[in-house]
Amino acid sequence: MNKKFLVIANHNAITYKEIFRLIQENEVWLGYTHPVNFMVPDHYKLREIRSWRDEEGRNWRSLGNACWFTNLDIAKRHEDLILYKTFDAHQYHTYDNYDAIEVSRFADIPVDYTGAMGVPVTFLEKYSPDQFEILGITKTWFGLATKTYPPQVQIDANGDKSNVTKLNDGAVLKVKSPPSGKTYYQVGKSY
Repeated sequence: MNKKFLVIANHNAITYKEIFRLIQENEVWLGYTHPVNFMVPDHYKLREIRSWRDEEGRNWRSLGNACWFTNLDIAKRHEDLILYKTFDAHQYHTYDNYDAIEVSRFADIPVDYTGAMGVPVTFLEKYSPDQFEILGITKTWFGLATKTYPPQVQIDANGDKSNVTKLNDGAVLKVKSPPSGKTYYQVGKSY
């Protein structure tokens, strides 16, 4: 990209395949902060939540799902994430359909593990291309899945069942028994 930019966008855009590909190729990254609060014109009606008038009479709104996308090279993207956990195979689950471990919080990334890891999208706020490599995103897979599942049964928290193929849309963790109070999927006799 020849033009430098700084754009406020919906945080969910990170997972759009067109945007994620740019993030993966280090052509776009997240900026310093989430632009949470915006001053709005006086004629904007205040909402019940995330909207207020300050001491000087200015109207404000809050957007909890906004973030900065940029290609300006900022110092933040070169700061290493401080890692302190050590890898213990008993504490980290492996995916059934991809050769990687599940790391549900970026704070739990093990310092001594060199293989592939599934991390939450919030990791991108701490991502440094000097420290990590982005391999892909399971929402669009980019051909990374190692297994395709036959149709499965989705069982929601209320016990209602429906036939689906959702397991082919993302990384899958097998469990020994169905979790209570949560939606889960069954393929044959596996959960």
